[in-house]
Amino acid sequence: MAGEVIVDALPYIDQGYDEPGVRESAFAMVEEECRRYRPTKNYLDYLPSLNITAFETAMMHSEFDRLQNRLPMETMSMKRYELPPPPSGKLNEVNAWVECVDNSQAQLEHQAVRILNLQLMLEYCCPAWQRYLQTLSDCERIVSKKLTELKQSLQEVNWQRKSLQTKGGEQLRALEAKWVALVSHNYEIEQACCMAEEYIATLQQQLQTYKEQINASNNLENSKINGQSDVDN
Repeated sequence: MAGEVIVDALPYIDQGYDEPGVRESAFAMVEEECRRYRPTKNYLDYLPSLNITAFETAMMHSEFDRLQNRLPMETMSMKRYELPPPPSGKLNEVNAWVECVDNSQAQLEHQAVRILNLQLMLEYCCPAWQRYLQTLSDCERIVSKKLTELKQSLQEVNWQRKSLQTKGGEQLRALEAKWVALVSHNYEIEQACCMAEEYIATLQQQLQTYKEQINASNNLENSKINGQSDVDN
């Protein structure tokens, strides 16, 4: 399949990672891959544009504008907690005093609400806080249990990988030993064949020499016989 990568590394049984030059070779391969991969300027065009203002609110916009314009932060207004009397020019006006009284009643009601909230907090805060802590403790216990299960799953996966790689390593070593034995046996057979060829060549040479000697001897005998026949005649 195009683009398929076959991972043949067995980290539990592979050796030689700490040998000199291995790390440098790996970094050289990474650098070579980086040199071959030359991204263009528009290699991120298939991604949607980044929306950096998705979570900004109007208050954040105004605060960013203030920081950009280097303006000081506005001080907290305490005017709503003040009980000012009517202005000096309106001390005799009933409406001005009515507004002051309404403001005082509003402030008093606000303080009453605060006191009520404090009373409610004193009554229900501790149980609510304890319930909150108990909820956090339950969540922590559940998450810790899930974390333990995940760690056990990871450990099981690692043990399975180690077991499979150990078995694969044993098979690889057995196959390697068998391959070495076959190569050695083939080498021995090749050496024996070479020796046999040399021996056959020697025998053929000896046979050729023997044939030449026999032919020479026969020729000599024939010459003697022919010479004797000529003398008799």
